[in-house]
Amino acid sequence: MAQARQPLHRIDPVWERISHEAQEAVRAEPLMGGLLHACILHHDNLEKALSYRFSAKLHSNEMSQLILRDIADEAFADKPDIVEAARADLMAIYDRDPACHRLLQPIVFFKGFQAMQAYRIAHWLWGQGREDLSYFVQMRVSEIFGVDIHPAARIGKGIMIDHAHSIVIGETAVVGDNVSMLHSVTLGGTGKQEEERHPKIGDGVMIGAGAKVLGNIKIGACSRIAAGSVVLAEVPPCKTVAGVPAKIVGEAGCDQPSVSMDQLINSAPK
Repeated sequence: MAQARQPLHRIDPVWERISHEAQEAVRAEPLMGGLLHACILHHDNLEKALSYRFSAKLHSNEMSQLILRDIADEAFADKPDIVEAARADLMAIYDRDPACHRLLQPIVFFKGFQAMQAYRIAHWLWGQGREDLSYFVQMRVSEIFGVDIHPAARIGKGIMIDHAHSIVIGETAVVGDNVSMLHSVTLGGTGKQEEERHPKIGDGVMIGAGAKVLGNIKIGACSRIAAGSVVLAEVPPCKTVAGVPAKIVGEAGCDQPSVSMDQLINSAPK
């Protein structure tokens, strides 16, 4: 009787590259061996590495690392889209951040990437009706990374948050795919109403450092918000806004401002 054929292991070139980069990093700096083995080399795939990093960073005396790791594993198994979004985030950072030279870096070092992946697990918990646990994750992400994203916010994939200090994203905010934002960005609400009160950010938008976008307003796809701006009104697609309060100062300058990351305003104010 013919022996049953064993299934082939899925080839994952992204994970293979990350593992190779970790091996090279350990050879270059042996003192990093313990960290890189724990984060990368002890795992068979990206999912397990993300689960480990989530639990290692967010555990405390109030919630053990083992429990948090089980939560992450459950989320990834129930909704594989979370890991696919993480892959898109990883490639977004590698493509857009000139300080990112290896795929290894965001997983191990970049708090913007790590905070976003923790948000994705918190959002899954929120969708499961496990709101108190999702609030716990939100609290720990804020304490550890300085990033405060409400677990009910809806955020797409291919997100880059550069430096990621003092990021605030409110409960009813929506962020599309392939969005880039820098540190100290606020997507905040106005008033005390419980219904929709936060911004809706279109695909491909770039939001500069320190920008505040307030209220239930739409920011059109592929637009740019200049650093330090306060946006209180809707922004059409493919425009650049700047100032306090922000006004349209020109076109976005390219088809994909979130990818080009060009923050210079070359057009004369309208």
